[in-house]
Amino acid sequence: MMQHTKYEKARIIGARALQIAMGAPTLVKLDKKLLEEVNYNPVLIAKKEFESGTIPITIKRPLPKKLEEVH
Repeated sequence: MMQHTKYEKARIIGARALQIAMGAPTLVKLDKKLLEEVNYNPVLIAKKEFESGTIPITIKRPLPKKLEEVH
């Protein structure tokens, strides 16, 4: 698994938190006690999903184009 930058991590968690806030089902099993502990906060739920590696969001990193050699 590749390492994510802090910006990628924030984007993934933010996008997933928005999905959860709009009613998407969670991808990890959370018991009632844990949900009450995080106060049903979608960002904290998304962080739990990110840490467990279950979020199905991929990152595309554009690589620089190979520069042509000038002779």
